Amino acid sequence: MSGELTGASEAVRAAGGAGDGAGAGLVGRLLVAMPEMRDEHFRRAVICVCDHSSEGAMGLVINRASRRMSFPVILEQLGIEACERTREIRVQSGGPVGTGRGFVLHSDEYVRDSTVRLSRGVALTNTVDILRLISRGEGPERSFLALGYAGWGAGQLDGELASNSWLVIDSDPELLFGVALEDRWSAAIRSLGVDPRFVSQFSGRA
Repeated sequence: MSGELTGASEAVRAAGGAGDGAGAGLVGRLLVAMPEMRDEHFRRAVICVCDHSSEGAMGLVINRASRRMSFPVILEQLGIEACERTREIRVQSGGPVGTGRGFVLHSDEYVRDSTVRLSRGVALTNTVDILRLISRGEGPERSFLALGYAGWGAGQLDGELASNSWLVIDSDPELLFGVALEDRWSAAIRSLGVDPRFVSQFSGRA
């Protein structure tokens, strides 16, 4: 992992997006992969959309554990000393793009100049300072660190939505921070009042 967390806007530029607000209605909402999704990176994935414009989109997968990194290792790599008060947070795989880049998705009672509010109860902070605070037992009450992100080029996500590859649902802090990773896809489907076994009968935006 690099010595700094990379800001969402920079990641969006890397993915082909400019963040001009054209798709602001999707920001902070969740993409839920339909059962027909064949890409192994996104099979049964739930993604929090962090930016969406006419030039591209960027989001973080919220239901994949990182298999290569732990929080203590990341602190060590960043030169941050852990202590007795350190609150270890979950490290997750945010997507297949830029896997050396980190993003902290967290509850929105913590706000700094670098914080982007995505939806009610959910925010994104892009500086390493938030990890220093967490290492001291401070910072947001609920959070996780996502390594990497999901990126779409111009019009790509819109095309996937038009082809019914994703359901779009409102964000729920409890889903992002309280539900077990392995249960988040099913919980997202159930939030629509739909049994996950019958989800293939539904498509498009909720």
